[in-house]
Amino acid sequence: MSPYSLRRLQLAASLDSDSVAIIVGNKEQVRNLNIGYPFRQDNDFFYLTGFNEPDCVCVIRPAHDTPFVMFSRDSDANMEVQFGARAGLAGLESDHGVNKAYPINEFETLITSLFEKRHKLFISDNHGNYHHALGHWLTAKQPDHAFDSIKIHRSIHQLSPMIAQMRVIKDNHELALIKQATIASVAGHIKVMKTAKAGINERQLSAEFNHTISQYGCDSVGYANIVASGNNGMCLHYEENNSECQDGDLVLTDLGGEYQCYTADISRTFPVNGTFSAPQAAIYQIVLDALDASIALVKPGAKWNTLFEANQRVLAQGLLDLGILTGDLEEVIAQGLQREFTVHKTGHWMGLHVHDVGSYQASNSDEWITLESNMVFTIEPGIYIPANCDKVDAKWRGIAIRIEDDILVTESGYLNLTEKAPRTIAEIEACMSSNKL
Repeated sequence: MSPYSLRRLQLAASLDSDSVAIIVGNKEQVRNLNIGYPFRQDNDFFYLTGFNEPDCVCVIRPAHDTPFVMFSRDSDANMEVQFGARAGLAGLESDHGVNKAYPINEFETLITSLFEKRHKLFISDNHGNYHHALGHWLTAKQPDHAFDSIKIHRSIHQLSPMIAQMRVIKDNHELALIKQATIASVAGHIKVMKTAKAGINERQLSAEFNHTISQYGCDSVGYANIVASGNNGMCLHYEENNSECQDGDLVLTDLGGEYQCYTADISRTFPVNGTFSAPQAAIYQIVLDALDASIALVKPGAKWNTLFEANQRVLAQGLLDLGILTGDLEEVIAQGLQREFTVHKTGHWMGLHVHDVGSYQASNSDEWITLESNMVFTIEPGIYIPANCDKVDAKWRGIAIRIEDDILVTESGYLNLTEKAPRTIAEIEACMSSNKL
């Protein structure tokens, strides 16, 4: 049985025989006139079907004789010559585990008949493609609507939160794809480090990453590349990638290849010229120590918030040691004074989406979630001191450092999936000095 079939069974088991689940796939998006963006399937839809064509809707009916119904484009010889092969309705039924396939242009006509006498409609329509039809779905006539028949009053529920919690725990199929994405991305980061030099443009480093991950089977990235040299590193989601890298500056890279819809997410910071200055090295080591302090806590049963608290304590103490902050450590942490320079939280779930879905709090409470085996997430502390920050000594200004690893919770602890991307000062300088391009 395919992993997608197993996930559909798991979802159906969490519903009941009075339910219908409707999961809407993505449509193609126009880039300019008749040129489209490369198609990328909706994550919830892909998670349950593994099907990567546009204009599809999946219908799951627990305990039904026909539990898995799909609406999709049918085969069309002329369109396939123009734009590529399609599975078609017959292909869905023969090759993709679909019990019954219908043309997508019949969806709005047929969908209410599939509800039969079920009361509860669970909807995952993340882009609102059928929000206009919800009222009709609630009030459409029943198959038997004689005046003395039992009346069915439907209700609509959000399905995405249920799928999101399923997606927090990765199965073996997902882990294999994530691991390949991290292997590709590690190679990409190494290539970027080896290519960096004074005068090179950020976009050239970005292109080197893309070229490298393509050799590992990645045909895309999980998010827009971030190659931020100098003060550009102060922007957490810098995407312009169009500045010249200057001798003496740092380059903050946040790059993740996507492999079969699953992404990696790695951040590294390195000196353009291959050698950290003393101030750069001092701050870099604090960030690395903070990262490792959080990673060391990862194991089943640990609370999510403890990872953030651990690295904030290390970052705050480091900033105190350098004189960038002053005062007592406990007072600094209580007042959150370090947050002026540390800016963001610890990390996030990772999988089909770089900031993957799933709650960080336990259900119906403000308690932080407890880590479980096969969770995958990032840990990414940073220190950011803008070039115009006149409250600190000039030697610290313009230093932006983020280090991010992808962590898998195992039965007894953790596995750092990205540790082979050079991360210590010695590893980075050695990488950049060897086989320099």
